[in-house]
Amino acid sequence: MDPTLIKTPLHDVHTRLGGKMVPFAGYSMPVQYPAGIRGEHAAVRNAAGLFDVSHMGEFTVRGPQADDLVQYLTVNDASRVAIGQAQYSALCNEDGCILDDLLVYRFSDRIMLVVNASNRDRDWSWVTGHAAGFDVELSDDSDEIALIALQGPASQDILTSLTGVDLASVGYYRFAEGAVAGADALVSRTGYTGEDGFELYLPAEAAAAVWDAVTEAGEPHGLMPAGLGARDSLRLEMGYALYGNDLDEDHTALEAGLGWVVKLDAGDFIGRDALAAEKERGVTRRLTGIRLTERGFPRPGYPLVYGGDDVGTVTSGVASPSLGGGVALGYLPAEAARPGSQVGVRIRGRVIAGRTQRPPFYTEGSIKR
Repeated sequence: MDPTLIKTPLHDVHTRLGGKMVPFAGYSMPVQYPAGIRGEHAAVRNAAGLFDVSHMGEFTVRGPQADDLVQYLTVNDASRVAIGQAQYSALCNEDGCILDDLLVYRFSDRIMLVVNASNRDRDWSWVTGHAAGFDVELSDDSDEIALIALQGPASQDILTSLTGVDLASVGYYRFAEGAVAGADALVSRTGYTGEDGFELYLPAEAAAAVWDAVTEAGEPHGLMPAGLGARDSLRLEMGYALYGNDLDEDHTALEAGLGWVVKLDAGDFIGRDALAAEKERGVTRRLTGIRLTERGFPRPGYPLVYGGDDVGTVTSGVASPSLGGGVALGYLPAEAARPGSQVGVRIRGRVIAGRTQRPPFYTEGSIKR
């Protein structure tokens, strides 16, 4: 393993459990455990899975103008986020292209921005660079915070035995603070799997003990540790985009299908003018869900075919364990992106038939909205 890779606070736990470690966003991360990706995927859909997502970045914004700065940096309307609530949003450049997608958490005295590991350094430079003129205090707390995701329909039953937090009162995209297995934690009803579950923000030094406690409590429920492979197949069945694959600086937030979080009426923010102009004229391409109607594995980079022409490439794809067929995301011309369009994926020289579909592909998840 490359010695320059960063180890999360749970690295030794992963190796003890037989995790296959791979490089990811500069970190050494488990792609799977001995049960395999399909076994881990099934555990999350039917019971519960436990993920290490400690590689994510956490920035804290404090001060009299914390709200103003976050409103200026992000495309969603941060003013609508109540204390104890999280909001999905994005950072865009002046052209409306995506620098990162992120979560915005509002506390009574601060705002926390949760960003992708691959963009942490760039995001920090972007946030601090645009903070000039705002009366705020900024801190990058990423190295002090571990993040564990407990996902699946049994998640609440498992976690209830380890915390005094009233989990039933924590709604979707809401959070509460309290002890979990004796450690101070932020308990957030969020995740990226399409299943009910919680993300636990913890002091880095407490991560291993909490992981072991959750594992022990979850054993009677069928809990399994889960790696990057299952996380990818689970999020793709939901059509959730991943930065670096489906979201990037080459595509605007509107092209990426994030129009639902772009609030043009929320005041000025970076990229607003470009996005307003694009909305007025209409997008020419759009990130689109594609479900294969023939057997095939639509891997990233494979050409997308419409009307006999190559019109794009697969940005993310998987042979869906839950659905028994290939599902993919990719940018298509606006005409081809309409739901129900016949679109093919060229796999090893053969065009495999598919049809565009508005995600999610998998619709039986346990999320309680």
